[in-house]
Amino acid sequence: MFESTAINSVLAVVLTVIVCFIISTLLPGIERKYIHARIQQRIGPIVIAPGIMAPLKFMFKENVEISSPVPKLYKILPIICFIVVLCVLITLTPQAYKIPALSSLVAIVGFLKVEEICYVLMGSLSKSVMSLRMPFPDLAKGGAHLNVQRSFVEDISAKRSLRMITYGSFPLYLALFAPVTAARSIFLQDIVAYQQANGPFLFTVSGAIAAIVFFIGYMIILNEYPFSIIKAKSDVIEGPYMEYAAKYRSIVYLTRGFFMFVLGCVFSVLFIGIPPSIFSWGILVNIAVALIFVFMMGILSAFSPVFTNRQLLPTILGATLLGVLSIVLGLL
Repeated sequence: MFESTAINSVLAVVLTVIVCFIISTLLPGIERKYIHARIQQRIGPIVIAPGIMAPLKFMFKENVEISSPVPKLYKILPIICFIVVLCVLITLTPQAYKIPALSSLVAIVGFLKVEEICYVLMGSLSKSVMSLRMPFPDLAKGGAHLNVQRSFVEDISAKRSLRMITYGSFPLYLALFAPVTAARSIFLQDIVAYQQANGPFLFTVSGAIAAIVFFIGYMIILNEYPFSIIKAKSDVIEGPYMEYAAKYRSIVYLTRGFFMFVLGCVFSVLFIGIPPSIFSWGILVNIAVALIFVFMMGILSAFSPVFTNRQLLPTILGATLLGVLSIVLGLL
C-alpha cells in the first residue's frame, strides 16, 4: 500500500513537471509574437520559435571552445540554473508538502538565491573572445599601466549581478513572505490550507500590495527590461551569456521560459492558494497566472528603456517600502 502511494506521488510530480515544462516553452513565443510584435507593429516570429525551435537549432550546432579560467564550471552553470528552477517547481507540488525541509519558503528562497548567484559566476568566469586581448589603456598621463588589460566586458555584468543580488531582488523576497503574516507559517501546506479556508491572500489589502511588489521582483529576477542591466545590449552585449553557444545556449533558452512559468506557480501558491498538480483543475489557474504575468511583463518591457542607477535605486527602494507596508498590514 505504501509503495503504491509513493509511486502515485512520484508519477503525479513527474507528469506535472512535464506538462508545466511543455507549456513553458510557449511563453517566450507568446511574449514576442502577441505582445512585442503587436506593439512594434510587425509580424513577429511564430509562437514555437523562441522556446522550441531556437533551442532545437542550438542543440545541433557545434560547441565553441570556452574562454574561461574554469571552463567546466562555466559550462555547467546553465544546467545548475535549470535544475534549481525544477526544484522550485517540485517544492510547490502538493506531494512535496510531506517533506517539511523542502516545502517551506526558506527552501524556495534558497533555490532562488542559488539561481541568482549563477549569474555572478557566469559573468566572473566568462572571458569572451569579443573582449579578449582588447586592452583598455590607462588614460592618465604618465600612467604606469599603459596598454594593460584592465577588465573584460563580462566583469561589468558580474558586478551588476552582484548588485542585483544584494538589494535588487529584495522586493521579491519581501513579497514571498507577505502571505506568512496571514497564515502564520512559513510552510506551503499551511499557506495553501489557510487560503482555501479563508479565501485568496491576493484579495486582501496586504495581498494586493504584495502582488504589485511580487510582479516588480518577477521582472527583476528574470532580468527583463527595464531591469536588464546585467545583459544590456547597449554596453555589456549579452553579459554572462556571451560565451554560451550550441547546447549551452539551448539550455539557457529553455530555462528562461521554464522560470517564467515556475514564478507564476509561486504566485499561485502563495497568493491564491492553488498548487500546481496535473490531477487538479488548479493547473488551469497556474497556466492562467503565468500567461497574465507574461502579458504584463511584455507590455511593460516593450515600452521601457534599461534603467540606470538613477532610476533603478528609487524603483527598488519604493518596491521595498511597499513590501514592508504589506507585511506590516498583514500583521495588524
